[in-house]
Amino acid sequence: MSVDDLLTLADKVVAQAAGGEQIEAYVSRGGETAVRVYEGDIEHFVSAQSEGIGVRVIRDGRTGFAYAGTLDPSAVDEVLAEARDNVAFGTVDEWAGLAEPDGAARTPQPLWNDALAAFPTEDKIELAKELEQLTLGADTRIRVDDSNYADAWGEVAVATTTGVRETGRENGCYVSVSSLADDGDETQTGFGFSVAREPSGFDLDKAARDAADRATRLLGATKPASKRLTIVLDPFVTAQFLGVMSSTLDGESVVKGRSLFRDRLGEPVASELVTLVDDPTNPDAYTATEVDGEGLAARRNVLIESGTLRQFVHNSYSARRAGARSTGNATRGGFAGTPGVGCLAIQLLPGSRSQAELLADVDDGLLVQEVSGLHSGVNPISGDFSTGASGMLIHDGQVGAPVRELTIASTLQRMLLDVVEIGNDVDWLPMRAAGVSLVIRDVMMSGA
Repeated sequence: MSVDDLLTLADKVVAQAAGGEQIEAYVSRGGETAVRVYEGDIEHFVSAQSEGIGVRVIRDGRTGFAYAGTLDPSAVDEVLAEARDNVAFGTVDEWAGLAEPDGAARTPQPLWNDALAAFPTEDKIELAKELEQLTLGADTRIRVDDSNYADAWGEVAVATTTGVRETGRENGCYVSVSSLADDGDETQTGFGFSVAREPSGFDLDKAARDAADRATRLLGATKPASKRLTIVLDPFVTAQFLGVMSSTLDGESVVKGRSLFRDRLGEPVASELVTLVDDPTNPDAYTATEVDGEGLAARRNVLIESGTLRQFVHNSYSARRAGARSTGNATRGGFAGTPGVGCLAIQLLPGSRSQAELLADVDDGLLVQEVSGLHSGVNPISGDFSTGASGMLIHDGQVGAPVRELTIASTLQRMLLDVVEIGNDVDWLPMRAAGVSLVIRDVMMSGA
């Protein structure tokens, strides 16, 4: 079944709409491979495929939804009937409705790679084994907890009675390795990864070096004294930070009063150095896409421009509630769920200097290499921020002693305003946020 066949199936469902009904059919199929290697042997291997359809029916402000994990014609008929039955159990919502074509053009992207689709399974396994060996060879103190290869592919079609008819097709892959560094009775952990559209794009050497460096440089870490200082976020930590912050910039959180940025459109909310964009049209992003979860064209949205809050991201529902327009940011976990809203590929526009150059200008600071409990440590309404961390102290521009068992605390509002510089070391990660080194002044470090 081709992606065009998926669209034909969606069209057949939508064509059965009765008077007064809105119908959306979301049809998808896809697969994934996951390989985990330990000490040269395959510890875990999964190769799975799935297909299914989700149907939404809206009538008189009530919504019914049903899905099936098969595309068998009889099952598809049953899903439509069940979605209609479920309408009766829905509550009336004046904002209920489906997305409508808005004239935004799709941005063509190289999201499907035939080389990845044809890549042999045995070669995927060998990549994980090679990454393990490279990591072990990076430092004699290193052990490997696991070495992984993962890929995924998907094809989607969505059709609605409101005129949406779109398809999408994409695949991607990444490798990752978890490391352990031993020195006497002490053990520290690290990790490394590489993302690509197809396996020849991996940088296994860098992934191995990163895993070894992250683990070994924390050996001998102590608990530091408490004080206020400048922090430099490692790109991976910045990506995690942006991922948390993105939840404060989606339209659903805003209209429900669950965002610290509510009622602040047009106001300065960050340093003038900060321009934050959500750009799923950038093919370098691991989560790049041409269409969102409702079949509207994905697009580049500038959320914060030179420190000023310009817009929130919306799907069609949150846009109606907010009196705005969809920004093409409907999210969807698959055929078994209805659309949500969120950033698709968020990143800070990079600066001009490397991390090493940024560190050289820090007199008294902390290079934050890892954080823990970030999602539970941030309040998206008040902006209060407190998370466990580990990293390296910085003194007179030099990276010094490793530290751990500390907490960094501030507020999201204060941290955004106190951004001093943004690095040029953009790191594309297997997530919806890109990493880059980020320098923030006057942050409280609590230790001993």
